[in-house]
Amino acid sequence: MSDAQLEFAKLIERSAHTDGIHPTALPRVSLIRASQASEPIHVLHEPAICIIAQGRKQVMSGGNVFVYDRAQYLVVSVDVPIVGQIIEASKDRPYLCFLLSLDVGIVGALMMEANLPAPRPGEPQASVFLSDVTSELLDAAVRLVRLLDSPRDIPILAPVAEREILYRLLIGPQGARLRQIAVADSRLQQVGRAISWLKRNFREPFRIEDLAREARMSPSALHQHFKTVTSMSPLQYQKQLRLQEARRLILAQAMDAALAGHSVGYDSPSQFSREYRRLFGAPPIRDVQRLRASEAPLYA
Repeated sequence: MSDAQLEFAKLIERSAHTDGIHPTALPRVSLIRASQASEPIHVLHEPAICIIAQGRKQVMSGGNVFVYDRAQYLVVSVDVPIVGQIIEASKDRPYLCFLLSLDVGIVGALMMEANLPAPRPGEPQASVFLSDVTSELLDAAVRLVRLLDSPRDIPILAPVAEREILYRLLIGPQGARLRQIAVADSRLQQVGRAISWLKRNFREPFRIEDLAREARMSPSALHQHFKTVTSMSPLQYQKQLRLQEARRLILAQAMDAALAGHSVGYDSPSQFSREYRRLFGAPPIRDVQRLRASEAPLYA
């Protein structure tokens, strides 16, 4: 472990004393700690960059599996359902992770200031990807987290370090993927409009023609590009949103499974139970009992 990696881990551990996701005084920055491996957790991951300082994690998106540690960072460029699992963590060496939510406005401004070319028109790429952590990127992340020790400097210096992190991503080998989120009417932004509509209306049935109109694409183009970006069809995406929300209602609000299924748009309790079991590996009641009995952290 390099000196920078060692400092990065110490800085995160100093601010994240307990297991969990810790929002910070740094805009858009959260720190994550786990002292043991986790269950596979289904979440809707927002656009962000994740840099691990210690430990190892597995992320599944559609049929793709990404395993990474401090040597690589993960980028999620649109809201996408994932299954996250911390696979290496202990009390002596907890999992430690830095998460920076992506600000499209800052990305777009940096592209203009640095005169970076817009991505070539065409089919978008998958919204979840890994790339190697460079010493320059790590140095910027360390300087950003270091500011937690000097809160007075945060308003002035945090934007500088955040912009450098995003700049390093934009000029890196995967930079073209990230630039798509800031280009008006790029395929990624068109898919993003469909995703935003589904997030607002996931309880309601929809016609692909209406969703395509919202995205300003043809139905066939929407289906093709949506699957490229999210690794699932719009209908599968909606289904995951429904089932994740139902699981949250049962787990956090002790809602009856049939009522939870109905509240997220299922008219048939048997269909809800069948699709819930297919996604989470057990029917609702047994799944929630297992989660409650587990001592592993329930976050992805």
